[in-house]
Amino acid sequence: MAKTIAEGNEAIVKGALKAGLGFYAGYPITPASEIMHELSKSDIAFVNAEDEIASVSMIIGASLAGKKSMTATSGPGFSLMQEGIGLAHMMRVPVVIVNSQRVGPSTGMPTLAAQADMLQAYHGSHGDFVSIAFYPNSAEECYKYTIEAFNAAEDARCPVFLLSDAILSHLAESVDLDAIKVQLKERKIKPLGSGNRHFTGLLSKDGIPKTKDSLYYRQWYKSYKDEVMSAAGRYNFYEYIENKNSDTLIISYGILSRAVSEMSNEYALFRPIRVFPILDELREIAKKYKKITVIEMNDGQYATLIESFLKREVRKIPVLGGTVSADEIRKELRNE
Repeated sequence: MAKTIAEGNEAIVKGALKAGLGFYAGYPITPASEIMHELSKSDIAFVNAEDEIASVSMIIGASLAGKKSMTATSGPGFSLMQEGIGLAHMMRVPVVIVNSQRVGPSTGMPTLAAQADMLQAYHGSHGDFVSIAFYPNSAEECYKYTIEAFNAAEDARCPVFLLSDAILSHLAESVDLDAIKVQLKERKIKPLGSGNRHFTGLLSKDGIPKTKDSLYYRQWYKSYKDEVMSAAGRYNFYEYIENKNSDTLIISYGILSRAVSEMSNEYALFRPIRVFPILDELREIAKKYKKITVIEMNDGQYATLIESFLKREVRKIPVLGGTVSADEIRKELRNE
C-alpha cells in the first residue's frame, strides 16, 4: 500500500471504478469536468452526451440494461436532470449522480464553491420521492462515499446523489486509497430481456396502467418509501464531536466542515455525511444543546430543513461567495 496525491474528482473516479461502474454518460461542466475526462481514459462504456438531459437518460437506460451507471455535473446540469431523476425513482432504477456545486443561479461563478443545490438534491424533481445523498469532506472520503453511493443505489433501487463542490473537487490530498475497505454491493435485479419486466414512467401494476387508481398509488408509494428509507438506514454516516462545556451545537457538512472543525474546543460539532434523508441520530444529539446553528455555503437551505426536522428554532449562518475563513465564522458566531 502506498500513498498518492489525488484530487477529489480523481478520487470519485477511482471510487466509481472500484464500485463496478460500467457506463458513464456526461457533458462537460466546471467544476465536475475532470470526472468525465478521467473516465474517458478508462475501459468502461463512455459517452460524451449532447447535454445533461441526454446524460441522465442514457445512464437510466444503461442501468436497465444491467450496468452500474453514473453521471457528473454541476448545478445548471443538475437542474436539467430533474425530470430524469423523477423517472428513475418511478421506475426504481439505481444510478449515481455527482453534483459538484458552484456559486450562483444560472452560470454564476463557475470556479468558486457553494453548497447551494441542497434543496434541489432534497426534492428537485416533481412528485413525491425520497432522496439519498452523501456529502464527503476530503479526497479520501470522496473515494469511500462514491462506493457507498453505488451500494445505496443498489440497495434502494433509486438514484443516489454524491454531493461535492468546487473546492472539494479540486482539493489535492495525500491518500492511501488501497487502505480504505468498503464492501461492494452486487447488482441483483435482472437486466432488460430477462423475464417479463415492464418499464414506464406511468403508474402501472404487472405491466397494466393504473393511472387513475388513487388507492393503488398510495399503496405503491408507501411500499417505495418504506424500501428506500429502510435502505438508507444502512448508511447512517455522520461525525459528532461532543462538547459538554458548550450550549451550542454547530451543524456543518462537506468542505465547510473542515473550517468549522477548528472550533471543537468552543462548540459541539455535528457533521452529517449522509445528508439525506436527515439522520434520526441528530434528534437525540440536538436535545443536549440549547442552541442549534447551521453553517453552510448557501442562504440557509439545509438549516431550513433541519429546523423543520427538529421542530425548533435554528440559527442560520450563510457563507456566500465561495471563500471563507474560520476566523470569519467565529466572528459571525459571536454576533448573537
